[in-house]
Amino acid sequence: MSDQERDYSAALGTAERLLGMPLERFLDPGEGEPANAADFKRLATVHTFGDAWPRTEVLDTRTRALVSVTIAATLGTLEPLRGQLRIALNSGVTPEEIVEAFIHIEAYAGAARAFEGYSVAREVFAEAASG
Repeated sequence: MSDQERDYSAALGTAERLLGMPLERFLDPGEGEPANAADFKRLATVHTFGDAWPRTEVLDTRTRALVSVTIAATLGTLEPLRGQLRIALNSGVTPEEIVEAFIHIEAYAGAARAFEGYSVAREVFAEAASG
């Protein structure tokens, strides 16, 4: 196995541990995608889950997860927000802490953006509660 393959495999393992589900289902090729789309997905996965998330010396995973929820909600990237919320809950962030983050998001990014993101949070809370 090459170093690149090892790095990708490790990143996929980290993603699965954080998300509580395999990431591969989001990485399968879509209809009409060019071949280099696989390169993009691999590079983004390795950078995100192989390089950034494991950096727990200064920011622990729990803190990194709450920061990631805030970034995704503020940017309005709703599907990535869904994943960040799952990671946060799987990393020990409580629903109450997530709600507090949305209160802060509302103050700085606006009510419309916060409510839009919070609708995703409600779905993830329900998903987590039903087990």
